[in-house]
Amino acid sequence: MAIRIVTIKNEPVELYKILKFENFAASGGEAKYMIADGLVRLNGIVETQKRKKIFQGDQITIGDETLKIQKQR
Repeated sequence: MAIRIVTIKNEPVELYKILKFENFAASGGEAKYMIADGLVRLNGIVETQKRKKIFQGDQITIGDETLKIQKQR
């Protein structure tokens, strides 16, 4: 399983936006479908809230790749 660090400037960030900006989805709409279809896990639990607020320390998993969220200093 690959872990990639994602640095955010401000928190919280909505889940679908992270998927879009990190190129897991071509658009916000596609990202929302991925979340609604149960393809995204947040901290090990399937997350279906498209606008779920993401904070530093959260881990988002899609397939075999995990994004670890850090706040920019």
